[in-house]
Amino acid sequence: MADASVGIIMGSTSDWPTMEHAARTFEELGVAWEAEVVSAHRTPDKLYSYAESARSRGLKVIIAGAGGAAHLPGMTAAITDLPVLGVPVESKALKGMDSLLSIVQMPGGIPTATFAIGKAGAINAALFAVAILAGNDDSLLGKLKAFRKKQSDTVKAAELPPLS
Repeated sequence: MADASVGIIMGSTSDWPTMEHAARTFEELGVAWEAEVVSAHRTPDKLYSYAESARSRGLKVIIAGAGGAAHLPGMTAAITDLPVLGVPVESKALKGMDSLLSIVQMPGGIPTATFAIGKAGAINAALFAVAILAGNDDSLLGKLKAFRKKQSDTVKAAELPPLS
């Protein structure tokens, strides 16, 4: 997307079913985003180029989804000074615990925010990115507040079905 303020990157196309939830959240809130497959292991030159040029291309936040060894978020954070939000993608072998532990254990000095495994993590990373962006954008702050109010109103209106 032209003039994207958020980049969504992932290690392979198999991560998209998780990461698309971040994109859908941005669409709902009217935030410009871009998405690319950038593998820390298979395309390290592309990762370096993407992360190093992110600020000059107008990005303000990067969401990096990764499974398994999950080096993409941390390596991205090591290259750019932009906020990097890591989303652990569920893996077959360990159900995403390997991804979560890989992302959350960044050494002091290379901050990488880490979210829940899977869909919830992708949505929350997007909402966190919106909150970061809303610090300088009153219109976006209004959209975020409306989104949260809608969630609250839905819960307040909820009724449990009667016992059968």
